[in-house]
Amino acid sequence: MSNRRILVTAALPYANGNIHIGHLVEYVQTDIWVRFQKLRGHNCRYFCADDTHGTAIMIRARKEGRSEEELIADVREAHISDFSKFDIEFDNFGSTHSEENRELCHQIWKSIRDAGLVKQKEIEQLFDPEAQTFLADRFVKGTCPKCGATNQYGDNCDKCGSTYTPAELIDPKSTLSGATPELRTATHLFIELEKCHEFLNEWTQSGKHLQPEVANYLKGHFLSDELRDWDISRPAPYFGFEIPDFPGNYWYVWFDAPIGYIASTYEWCKRNGENLDDWWKSDQTEIHHFIGKDITYFHTLFWPAMLKTAGLTLPEKVHIHGFLTVDGEKMSKSKGTFIEAAKYAEHLDPSHLRYFIASKLSSKVDDIDLNFDEFKLKVDSDLVGKVVNIASRCAKFVAGKELSEEYPDDGGLFEQAAAVGEKIAELYENCEYSSAVREIMVLADRANQYIEGKEPWVVRKDEARADELRDICTVGLNLFRQVIIYLAPVLPSIQKQTEELLNNKIEHWNDAQTPLLGATVGKFQHMMKRVDEKKVKQMVEESKETQAADAIAAPQFNDGPEALEKEPMTEEHCTIEDFMKVDMRVARIVEAGHVEGADKLLQLKLSLGGDETRNVFAGIKSVYTPEELVGRLVVCCANLKPRKMRFGLSEGMVLACGPGGKEIFLLNPDDGAQPGMRVH
Repeated sequence: MSNRRILVTAALPYANGNIHIGHLVEYVQTDIWVRFQKLRGHNCRYFCADDTHGTAIMIRARKEGRSEEELIADVREAHISDFSKFDIEFDNFGSTHSEENRELCHQIWKSIRDAGLVKQKEIEQLFDPEAQTFLADRFVKGTCPKCGATNQYGDNCDKCGSTYTPAELIDPKSTLSGATPELRTATHLFIELEKCHEFLNEWTQSGKHLQPEVANYLKGHFLSDELRDWDISRPAPYFGFEIPDFPGNYWYVWFDAPIGYIASTYEWCKRNGENLDDWWKSDQTEIHHFIGKDITYFHTLFWPAMLKTAGLTLPEKVHIHGFLTVDGEKMSKSKGTFIEAAKYAEHLDPSHLRYFIASKLSSKVDDIDLNFDEFKLKVDSDLVGKVVNIASRCAKFVAGKELSEEYPDDGGLFEQAAAVGEKIAELYENCEYSSAVREIMVLADRANQYIEGKEPWVVRKDEARADELRDICTVGLNLFRQVIIYLAPVLPSIQKQTEELLNNKIEHWNDAQTPLLGATVGKFQHMMKRVDEKKVKQMVEESKETQAADAIAAPQFNDGPEALEKEPMTEEHCTIEDFMKVDMRVARIVEAGHVEGADKLLQLKLSLGGDETRNVFAGIKSVYTPEELVGRLVVCCANLKPRKMRFGLSEGMVLACGPGGKEIFLLNPDDGAQPGMRVH
């Protein structure tokens, strides 16, 4: 394959918070792909930047009594520090609040204006009367107007995928203050995306640029209907770039944020004497975006439309990944599984996480799960027990000595590993990292079997067999080096250690095709430790404490009287004896399913610990799906008299709050509660 010019980006981290392990899935995935391309000899560059504009930055800076510029400068330092801990290397890490970005925003805006895609109209927008600001989409939460899912953001629903305006939310609340927003009229600018419909349909459905499931999602949810106008402006007060031909109004953050990809490239071009047009106006450049599935809409519709209108190069591929779950659930602050990158790096080896992420990732949009028991098993078995073990069993016997001048007979192992190089390369190219890792571990297993069969620790005891020992170690260390070359995109730190051990730089993927002979072996240094379970637990506990402290410092919401109005307090008192008759227990939902012929019921099997179970029919189908309930802890009434229903026998009741309909909220015990515990 000839030398390629490849421009790669990852989604811009927002400058209002720290990097956490969920973010790292994307940045590690992208870094692996870039390192692989560079190792193949391609001119591949990785650009990113902090996303610095919007209401959240303005509000936080106001609360902290400093300027937005001071805030984003501090966050930038923290982000760069976090990325470096995990060996994530950008060719340039910029900021959307740069003069380069302002200049490019002006240019692209003029192109969009000249194309006749902008129109002006009056809209009703939500305004926070306590924070005294208009609310960006992500600062409003309420009930989805399409499917009725609760606790949804003001721009799209993560349950049904629908998009809407914040004003369309049912029972909206400001996430800044908890206040009920007011509708106020303001003049906004819109981009008429429908005028790009034909192009977007062709581009998204070409089969080249998107994963099939993403193309089908766009076709079914958006491109089958008329595309909505895109609200592109926000009135003051707002932290961002003022629109030059619309004074007192600012570009919405989703307009200038992706332009930040180009601005970051521009900064690098200025520093390195490169021409920006060679990277963003050339059919010789491949542009690859790596993003999470939550921002698919912006990167596959708005962004290509902007690029096309401005005469810029369109992405060759938008690689979309799923989220990180921990133990099968969303990351949880209360459970300590919402772990910041810096906190992880305090306790555990970042290389471990890079490897674990790689071992889980494929080209699909599926979520990946981090289970710490599996994490420990995989790292200890694969990296320590297989990969590093090859070097540790050979290097110490030839430290300070030279490898053989001719490659010894190894039964064809080196040739087999060399032959599979292109297959592994293809897997990396297509983001099938988990499959690549499996192929590499097969090679590591073969190398270990060779060493076990040759027993260098026995051979070393006989001085007359010194040449044989050197040959065995030459084979072992060359097989190890092949494995490390193939793992280099995933584990750059071990690549460096290997280069030091063998006094030889790994410079190209094809280095795995030729044995390393005659090199002087250095002293073996410990490369990797096993995962310490105590440190995992300590990290989780400290994460809980950090999030609890943040919650105390967070603004308190003013709870209104709406709930009491819907369900007034009862006037009738009960005695303590009455209360104690109700045996409320913590239970775990171990099975959940639909009930044929029932519109509101789900059938649940509850475990109360040991062999104690209850079959319960619960009227929660309007809010919960069986899939999201399995494994969840709930509170149940365990001594409710069994009730014979036409669907079967109901042996208890799960406790929930809310008046019903779409307002049903199951009660959850705090972390640490166990099935069978009594609720007092």
